[in-house]
Amino acid sequence: MNDKKPGVEVADIMRAHIGDYQKKYKLHPAHYKVVNDILNCRTSYLGGHIEECDECGTKRNAYNSCRNRHCPKCQFIAKEKWLRDRKAELLPIKYFHTVFTLPHEINPLALCNKRIVYNILFKAASETLLQFGKNPEGELKGKIGINAILHTWSQLILDHIHLHCIVPGGALSLDQKHWTECKYDYLFSVEALSIVFRAKYIDYLKQAYDKGDLQFFGNIKPLGTKIGFKNLINRLWKKSWVIYLKEPFSSPEKVLEYLARYTHRVAISNYRIKSLNNGKVTFIYRNRDLDVTEETAIDAIEFIRRFLLHVLPDRFMRIRHFGLFANRYKSNNIAICHRLLGLSSELPEKVEKSIQELMLELTGIDITRCPCCKKGTMRQVARISRGTGISGFEIIRGKNIRASP
Repeated sequence: MNDKKPGVEVADIMRAHIGDYQKKYKLHPAHYKVVNDILNCRTSYLGGHIEECDECGTKRNAYNSCRNRHCPKCQFIAKEKWLRDRKAELLPIKYFHTVFTLPHEINPLALCNKRIVYNILFKAASETLLQFGKNPEGELKGKIGINAILHTWSQLILDHIHLHCIVPGGALSLDQKHWTECKYDYLFSVEALSIVFRAKYIDYLKQAYDKGDLQFFGNIKPLGTKIGFKNLINRLWKKSWVIYLKEPFSSPEKVLEYLARYTHRVAISNYRIKSLNNGKVTFIYRNRDLDVTEETAIDAIEFIRRFLLHVLPDRFMRIRHFGLFANRYKSNNIAICHRLLGLSSELPEKVEKSIQELMLELTGIDITRCPCCKKGTMRQVARISRGTGISGFEIIRGKNIRASP
C-alpha cells in the first residue's frame, strides 16, 4: 500500500465537476448514491473522532469511510480480509489464470442490462470450464474449482467486460476418491474453450431475449426488434471470442499476490490520477500493446462518465466461486482435497485482526503512533458527530460547491 496521499482524487474531480456533468447527463439513482458516498467519504459529514497524542499533545481528526465498493479509498482493508480467507483454501499445486472477454458489440446492450449480461458471463464461463474439467475424454475427468472476478473496464476506463478466473490445476474425481493433477503447462485448449464459451453465451442471451428480460432504450432501441437482435447475434457468431490463458503460477503464494491485484479494484485508483487542471483530468495507464506506461488527458465530464460506466447493480456479486469452491460445499470439498493430497483435513482457523494490526503487518506502519513526535500513542479523546460539514447531497444539488473539510 502506498502511504503517500495522492494529489488529486476521484472525489476532488466529482466535487469540482459533478454539476457540469449533470448539465450534460442525467445522474442515474444508482450513480447518485455512489457519487454521494465518494464525496462524503472521510469528511466530517460522516462523523468520526478526534485523536490526541499522549506524549506531545498533537491532535488530529479521523473521519469515517463510506465503505462503498466503488470508492477508491475504501478497498484496501476489505481486499486484505478477503485474501486472508482465501489463503486457507489454497491447495499446494499449480494454478492457472484464464480470462474470458466479451466482444465489444455487447457493450451497448450491457449498459442497459448490466445484471443480465454480467450474470450470463459468469454462468457461461464457469459452465465452460466445469464442462472441460469433467470431460471423460480429457485429462482431469473430475470437478475443478474456480474463483471468478468480474472487471468491466480497460486501462482507459472504457467498456471492457471480462472475467478473471483463477483455477487450480487439478480435479477431484466425481466419486470424491481421487485427485488428478494437470501434467502440462496449459489447462485446456484456448480454441476449444472459446468455441464452447461463445455458444453458451449466445444461447443464454437468446433465452433472455425470448423471455423479454432484456431492455432496449435510447441508442440501442433498434436492437430490440427481431431483425435488430438477429443481426446482433449473427455478428457475435462471426467473431472469434477472446480467451486468454496464462502460464501457471510458480507457487500457491503467488496466486494470492496475483489475486490482490484484481479482487477489490475500482475502475481507476486515486494513485493513477496525476492532475486536474482547466477541466482536464490527466491520468496514467498501461499501454499493453507497447508494454509501457503512458499519460492521457480527458475532460473531467468525460472522466466522470467513464467512471460511472462501471457502477455495478445493487447487491451484485462481482466475486463468485464455482465447482470445488462453491460456497455451499467449499469446506467439505477442500477438506477432501487436502486429505487426498496428503495434508491435514483440518483447515486453518481464520484469525480476525483489527485494522491497526492489519496495517502494521502489511505496511509496517503503526497508525496509532503519533505522526509528530513518533513516540506517543494517538488516543481517542472526542467524537465528531455525523452530519457536520458539507454533504455530498449539497454538492450534487449545487447548493454549495466549496470543498468539503
